[in-house]
Amino acid sequence: MTRRHSKTIRIASLALGGTSPIVIQSMTNTDPEDFEATLRQVRALKDAGCDLVRLTVPSENAANVLGRVREAVDLPLVADIHFDYKMALLAMDRGADKIRINPGNLGGREKLEAVAKKALDTNTPIRVGINGGSLEKELLKKYGHPCPEALCESALNAAKSLEECGISDLVLSVKSSDVKMAVAANRLIAASCDYPLHLGVTEAGTKHMGTIKSAVGIGSLLLDGIGDTIRVSLTADPVEEIAAAREILDACGLSQGGVEIVSCPTCGRTKIDLVGIATELETRIKQEALAPSRRLKVAVMGCAVNGPGEAKEADFGIAGGVGEALLFEKGEITKKIPQDRVVDCLLDKIRTFC
Repeated sequence: MTRRHSKTIRIASLALGGTSPIVIQSMTNTDPEDFEATLRQVRALKDAGCDLVRLTVPSENAANVLGRVREAVDLPLVADIHFDYKMALLAMDRGADKIRINPGNLGGREKLEAVAKKALDTNTPIRVGINGGSLEKELLKKYGHPCPEALCESALNAAKSLEECGISDLVLSVKSSDVKMAVAANRLIAASCDYPLHLGVTEAGTKHMGTIKSAVGIGSLLLDGIGDTIRVSLTADPVEEIAAAREILDACGLSQGGVEIVSCPTCGRTKIDLVGIATELETRIKQEALAPSRRLKVAVMGCAVNGPGEAKEADFGIAGGVGEALLFEKGEITKKIPQDRVVDCLLDKIRTFC
């Protein structure tokens, strides 16, 4: 996979774009004027592995909360701005590391220019966020309905307007709740500019369905080499978004570390509790927050057929027998393990890489 070339921008100490790792982000859903609740959630997101957190700023009090959180947490914060351009100015005054705007709802060129001037003065990057539900009337008239071409044109028009104001530190995002539309729009925009791209399927749904839709949409683009930062939008605790994002990156082979578990679906040949072993192993890796210094592939296989042979590319793993399993490393069998010791044995092996 060849990654799309994009320019690199900096958000506080965080590099986004270019050859930098894919940035995982989320958004708080607390009352934006409740400092304590918002701070707790930002800290929980950081602990879960979030790289960048967005906070909505609909009021002066919310801007003040963002500023206090900014002082309390060493994590880049993005101010989410809609309709009132003055909130963007306040957020930047309070230390927002980046702002997210939709130029189409700011109220005209003069207000956009005011936001751009403040961004230049404070060295604040801007994300242009375009959604299928918020396209300009002119584009809806031109295309008849939201479509990939309309989303792409809207984002590029907004970028051009900001460029004319002197802004070059831009991130673009085009999202839709329609997976196919989101993918097609991002492919269009990826071919039309070199700005870093933020990926996501907006309003994706609950934890289950939203994760599936996001995996299809975001994963398709990542495998095309497209995307510099991602958000998995779920109707759930935002911390769940981080877990889903990490798993999508894992599945695409884009994680910098972590453990990939390869396990077979089981069949009539399986004589060991493989479902229980795989589930317990995955759960305990998360509970212990095991973080190997390099990416590990661990195989959990039900029998000799799907054992060392099919899983020979794994760093190590097991093949089930009758009440026991064979441990193998790089395809070579090393020893037998009783069934009740399989998970502990695999965890011990993982820990040696942490």
